[in-house]
Amino acid sequence: MSGFLLEKQVRLSKKGRRAPMTTSKRTPLYARHLAHKGRMVDFAGWDMPVQYTGIIAEHEVVRTALGIFDVSHMGRLEFQGEDAMDLLQRATTNDVFALADNQIQYSLMCDDFGGVIDDVLVYRINSDRWAMVCNASNRAAVMGRLAALNFRNARIDDRTESTAMIAVQGPGAVAVMTSLADPRVGELGYYRFRDLLFEGKPSRISRTGYTGEDGFEWTVPADLAEKVWDSLTAAGAVPCGLGARDTLRLEAAMPLYGHELELSVDPFSAGLGKFVVLDKGDFAGRAALERIGEAPPRRRVGLVIEGKRPARQGSAVLVDGKSVGEVTSGTFSPTLQKAIAMALVDRSIAWPPAAGSLAVDIRGTIAPASVTKLPFYRRPGK
Repeated sequence: MSGFLLEKQVRLSKKGRRAPMTTSKRTPLYARHLAHKGRMVDFAGWDMPVQYTGIIAEHEVVRTALGIFDVSHMGRLEFQGEDAMDLLQRATTNDVFALADNQIQYSLMCDDFGGVIDDVLVYRINSDRWAMVCNASNRAAVMGRLAALNFRNARIDDRTESTAMIAVQGPGAVAVMTSLADPRVGELGYYRFRDLLFEGKPSRISRTGYTGEDGFEWTVPADLAEKVWDSLTAAGAVPCGLGARDTLRLEAAMPLYGHELELSVDPFSAGLGKFVVLDKGDFAGRAALERIGEAPPRRRVGLVIEGKRPARQGSAVLVDGKSVGEVTSGTFSPTLQKAIAMALVDRSIAWPPAAGSLAVDIRGTIAPASVTKLPFYRRPGK
């Protein structure tokens, strides 16, 4: 299983069924997950499918055909008002002023010490209307940070529970989405979106995803979620769980909060410095990030580990037997047929290390490793 299945994020009973969780929320697609025999787990306070037929099979269908994921647990916020743009400019590290209408921007929200509160997607609808997608586990922290900035003429609407979000990912995504949703979505560029009516109700389709494949994320009112899901499966899309979503994003070297990102990690150490625009003016965490950017303490690296045994989060990275960092995510890559990992290592050491000196401590077994360029996988033709 992938590095996703850690006690830190997923809790299972001893029999592998979902452990009773009295506080878990359910997405509008919960009944569909049960109908497809999804193996349900608690993830960030939500009942979510970790797999259906199996992680490897679901991973491969996204790489070769078309998979769909329920990502309705992700936070979805809408912003309106004359201060909405200024609020987002102050709250995030990237430059929202650079966005055009119907464009999306990857960004980060940091605390005053430069630690990452969350990584987010910012959507510009127009100069007075904006949207944001954040991680499920960090929605409260994101809302708290936004409120603390105290922009009175910016209204924030949390639409997480009134909508559903479905990720449609794989080589077959364009054909299916242009047929079911709207022919114009095939013309969308990467990190662009379109708001349109579906069944007479507002929906949003963005050319985004978290798998390394082409695809879309489709947000619809909660009462349309099952109809959209059924239309997609009838068109040949295969339901996939969060386990495959994790192995896919790891092959694409996409960071995951709680692994490559957290409050103890700054954007520069995580290899995301290009999303920190220090010269855009003042923003939350800027002073700390300006200092950190001059000499980040760590670097994010890609590793290929000998053998099929994957390294787990927290496994020590060794150079000449000395610990120089730790694995943040690891799995056996279904696409590459190799054990791969991302790690945060001490930036003060020479990198890459001398041949034959690098290894990973996998639960007491020292496994030789080598450095590889990220991402591990890039889709053909990209």
